[in-house]
Amino acid sequence: MNLQIVALLGQDGITNGAIYALLALSIVLVFTVTRILLIPQGEFVAFGALTMSVIQNGQRLWVVWLLVALCVAAALMDVVDMLRRKRSRPSMWLPAKLLYAGVMAWLAFSLPLASLPMLLQVILTLALLVPTGPLMYRLVFQPIAGATPLVLLIVSIALHVALVGVGLLVFGPDGARTAPFTDSNPSLGSFNLNSQALWVIGVSIGLIVALYQMFERTLYGKALRAAAMNRMGARLMGISPVFAGKAMFFLAALIGVMSGILIAPITTIYYDSGFLISLKGFVGAIIGGLVSYPVAAIGAVFVGLIESFSTFWASAYKEIIVFVLIIPVLLWRSLTSRHVEDEE
Repeated sequence: MNLQIVALLGQDGITNGAIYALLALSIVLVFTVTRILLIPQGEFVAFGALTMSVIQNGQRLWVVWLLVALCVAAALMDVVDMLRRKRSRPSMWLPAKLLYAGVMAWLAFSLPLASLPMLLQVILTLALLVPTGPLMYRLVFQPIAGATPLVLLIVSIALHVALVGVGLLVFGPDGARTAPFTDSNPSLGSFNLNSQALWVIGVSIGLIVALYQMFERTLYGKALRAAAMNRMGARLMGISPVFAGKAMFFLAALIGVMSGILIAPITTIYYDSGFLISLKGFVGAIIGGLVSYPVAAIGAVFVGLIESFSTFWASAYKEIIVFVLIIPVLLWRSLTSRHVEDEE
């Protein structure tokens, strides 16, 4: 192994680690606020990549019907809640959901998708998929928000299985790749850099900085932090747990879809590829103890580097090597943490 191979493996590892860091952060964000371990996080990644591919190939955007179905179902649940609470006026969000679904369906089947500029293709992909995050929370998790973490985990796994089936139905079994954002490959001395890798790292850093600014500087961010630290206290202070849950699922969907768009030009994505990608982000989240954002991000980058160098030394065992990392981390946390058993 020479210096150039080390640089190539390091570039791939940091690129993958940047994506895993984003997914680890989204998993930690959702878990700390809602106590939900978001197993379907990977489906946002796969759907984002495959939707971008469908748009670039000028094919039918059947995934829009997922958005329409979720909007209609959420609107029906809002009507049921309105009747149950005996309110005479519906919420302003009820017609907005139906209007948004109709507009997106019209755009999906009327626009010349393949000839759109790259930026508009990315915006359309985000507009189609990111709203499904809070809609899924409204339909699946909001009615059982007070359930135990085990019940929430079981429901999360069930949602993951359902979305994998939806992905197979909508996108088919074939994999897809998309065009890179830029064709130029800058060089650093004698080492050529991958322009798409630079996009991945740059956008990942931008999203992480934006999330930090939001949670540290804005009122909504501080409200979400309060909900994460003390749910009951936040509720007594007027912070809605429903808003917090929907906001976290919106951020998780945004991060997942954007990650899929970023990695689609680098690797072939299939309808079921998201689970393995998010599982590696979950390893990073475990390193952070599902509570520490910086440690989770650093752990995810470490996972990316381990995976990259394992591909060179033992490619047949790279997945095993990555997931075995969980064992010493869990052992160390078990030995260093102090638990106080609840009294009967």
